[in-house]
Amino acid sequence: MNDWIWSIKSLARRRLRTVLAVLGIAISAAMLLDMVMLSGGIEKSFADLLTAKGYQIRLSPKGTLPFDTEATLPAAESIIRRLRQDPAIAAAGAVLGASLYGRGRDSLVTLFGYGIQPEGQGLYWLQAGSDLAPSDTNGVLLSSAAAGLLGAGVGDTVRMVGRLDPQVMTGSVDRKLTVRGLVHWVYDYRGQPSVGTVLPVMQMLAYGHREDRASLILVKAERDGHAPALAATLRTRFPDLEVYSVADLVAVFKQRLVYFRQLSYVLGTMSLIVSVLLISTLLTITVNERLAEIVTLRAIGVARSTIVRQVLIESAVLTIVGGATGLVLGLGTARYLDSILTSFPGLPAAFSFFVPRRESVGTAAVVLLSAGCLAGLYPAWVAARTPIAATLRSEAT
Repeated sequence: MNDWIWSIKSLARRRLRTVLAVLGIAISAAMLLDMVMLSGGIEKSFADLLTAKGYQIRLSPKGTLPFDTEATLPAAESIIRRLRQDPAIAAAGAVLGASLYGRGRDSLVTLFGYGIQPEGQGLYWLQAGSDLAPSDTNGVLLSSAAAGLLGAGVGDTVRMVGRLDPQVMTGSVDRKLTVRGLVHWVYDYRGQPSVGTVLPVMQMLAYGHREDRASLILVKAERDGHAPALAATLRTRFPDLEVYSVADLVAVFKQRLVYFRQLSYVLGTMSLIVSVLLISTLLTITVNERLAEIVTLRAIGVARSTIVRQVLIESAVLTIVGGATGLVLGLGTARYLDSILTSFPGLPAAFSFFVPRRESVGTAAVVLLSAGCLAGLYPAWVAARTPIAATLRSEAT
């Protein structure tokens, strides 16, 4: 305890220098924390997004990712029927994505349409009104953005237009639907105007006639732990389809965003180097200024190990105070940076780049504290190796 008190008093004697050092360490610690959150947060956020409704497996056309292209699955009803007969599958539902137009107050507005099977949907959360029934061919669900553009609410009638001819601005399919509910679509980007109908209605709007096609199929395993094995089984049963588990999609997503991981590693390493140099430089200057004091303590019998311990404690104190300040600063900057990055077009509104987790904070704290202790080794070595007689003679003259 005496060593800690002595080290804190030593730092307090040079308040301005100590405050500037703490601020520098805090900035480096904030950058380190942000980069640790970025490196692991992308995957965590994407995995949470995929399993938001509990569906762990996606089936899509061969050679494509879900909603990555306009390719569709033929004979969707047959596939769904086979899937639902499997006792290892808790639920399955087909989804068809299509571009639509809605007749607003005085013009057509562009919308994105989801054709869903309500009994097996993993795309939305109901916010107001009621959900669609599987046989409801006259109902529609709206996102808040779509409701605003169409000027419609629960119970109102809206007109959906499909297969629009851009030359005459008329659609070959024009259908009146009643708004059943307002929903939050899990994968929509911020402000995306989306609508949803039962699958047969969306197929009519997209193709002009009933065509048994879907963009992808969502599958929920009876147990989360059985999802990887179920995905492997489905690959064998449906060799003409791509079958992705959440782990597969996260791996593909990581590969596409490898730039962000590399950036986090580079900036995180730089922040550690800055912290080490800052602490080491400050303590080396402090030790050189206190050489007379140190050798006097050595001359009256204070052990080298005590001097080394006191210098290392000073390093730890600077690291702890700067790291705690950096934690608050890092969480604030992460929120600000996340708001910028998630505003990029095409990203789901629920997606985050910076995800604060215990693991992230703990990792950053351990790495920073280790670096702080490492930074104190050189000045501690200088203090311990200072020759007593030569230093006292130099100070006396």
